[in-house]
Parts: sequence; structure tokens; C-alpha cells
Amino acid sequence: MSRESYQVPTGNSPTFGGSAAFPTREFIPDNSVSTMFYICGDCAVRVPLEKGAPIRCQKCGARVLYKERTKRMVQFEAR
Repeated sequence: MSRESYQVPTGNSPTFGGSAAFPTREFIPDNSVSTMFYICGDCAVRVPLEKGAPIRCQKCGARVLYKERTKRMVQFEAR
């Protein structure tokens, strides 16, 4: 979405409850533990890690893990 087509949300929007000055949103806690995948720096194995898990490769024991590159397209506009 380009910067010019952005529209500021108003306080009357159904996604906000309350006044425009202090919008409130309903918070729904996520009870499921999300797993992130990292790449081992030594053996290049895909390592799944949960929040609070020790940062270590399960195959070789290395502690250097790199975050996986995103699959979605990332595009920047240069001026």
C-alpha cells in the first residue's frame, strides 16, 4: 500500500471501541507456543526453537543460529 492511499482511522470505526483519543482493542491471548525456525551456522540444518528453549543445534550442538529468510516478497522504493 502506498503512502498516498493511506487513510487515518477514525474513532467511529468498528475495529475500535471507545473514543478516538483512546482506542481500545479486545486482547485475545495466544495460548499456543509458536515455533520459529533457524539455520545452524555449522551444519546448515533447519532447527525449530520455541520461546525459552536453549539456543543450540540439536544435530551438532553449535550455538550459532541464523534466522531464516522470509518467503514473501520484500520490495523497497528508491528515490
